[in-house]
Amino acid sequence: MNRFISFIKREPVLFAAVLLAVFSVVIIRPAPSLCLQAIDFRTLAILFSLMIVIKAFQSQNFLNVIAARLLRLCKTQRSLYFLMTLLVFFSSMFVTNDVALLTFVPITILIFTRIGLPCLKLVVLETLAANLGSCITPMGNPQNLYLFSYYGFSAGEFFALTARIAVPSLFILCVMILIITRKPHGNSTTDALASPASGKLDHNILQTQVSFITFDFRTILYIADFILCLLTVFHFVNYLIMLGVTVVIMLICNFRLFKKVDYSLLLTFVGFFIFTKTLSTVPSFCNFINSMLSTPLKTYITGILTSQVISNVPAALLLSGFTANGDMLLLGVNVGGLGTLIASMASVISFKIYNNSDEAQTPEGKKYFGVFTVYNVVLLVILGLVVGIL
Repeated sequence: MNRFISFIKREPVLFAAVLLAVFSVVIIRPAPSLCLQAIDFRTLAILFSLMIVIKAFQSQNFLNVIAARLLRLCKTQRSLYFLMTLLVFFSSMFVTNDVALLTFVPITILIFTRIGLPCLKLVVLETLAANLGSCITPMGNPQNLYLFSYYGFSAGEFFALTARIAVPSLFILCVMILIITRKPHGNSTTDALASPASGKLDHNILQTQVSFITFDFRTILYIADFILCLLTVFHFVNYLIMLGVTVVIMLICNFRLFKKVDYSLLLTFVGFFIFTKTLSTVPSFCNFINSMLSTPLKTYITGILTSQVISNVPAALLLSGFTANGDMLLLGVNVGGLGTLIASMASVISFKIYNNSDEAQTPEGKKYFGVFTVYNVVLLVILGLVVGIL
């Protein structure tokens, strides 16, 4: 029982997906062929391949080396805030939001621990940056990959939509950094909350982040495989060919990487695929959902609100089967990644990493949830309105 409870705490979304799938199959009793047809094997294959190739790059220290070399350029705390936030923002477009946070949040905590300053606000900014930056590309997060395939967007259509999030969100993040890192001029409460932007950083602290990349024949194969994955995402290569090549490359180069794939995410997709397809056979449920998604604006708002409760990946899987307004659903679930802590699973990842740090046990660190919620809700309202208007 303890193991079962631990599993639920560790994988709440997976547990919910499996439970919903089982209940829907038991109660509605769809044909087995319907359940099989519900599973989008192309999306699962691409997601698996991208996850394992990103793990391959991590095993060769790619991201750590890039971060270490860029960090040496920082002279002030403000420049460090900008660099780390933008690193997460742009890297999440290609390596997904969770990988970006898993890479850069620990580096951030380490640097600020050595500097002797709290990193809470920067970790929250990095979380915002990961969720917003990953919105821009199909491979940036799971819901984008799924919706890109499900609605058959062209590359032009997709990037035209996500630019409505990318441009204003990047501007807002930069403004937030300027406000947070402004130099205090007095003893007021407002000034006390600001970080001294002009504070000089010890260059030696950043130089200690130096690490070395492992470059050999495997690196070439990993890069080739990543390019193949991108070609498959944009429909230039059949997903079965990509999957076969990926498996062969990983077996040759590092078979241990298969153990590092997030299979729980793949199973979560399977569970929600079956659940939503099964529910689509129930007329009353279809009528209810269709009424909530009857117009583009309703679809956008429903995508945002549903994400706050069940996270944006399940929201995309659930709602996609009931609306042809794919463009507004794409925008809704991506903007909906802001807000509550569970609106995006990437937010939970950064919270867990920060919560395991020494800073999290201090009075300052215990404010994380409050600071996270305020920043997210304010940004959700602003960006939600801007994207809706655009």
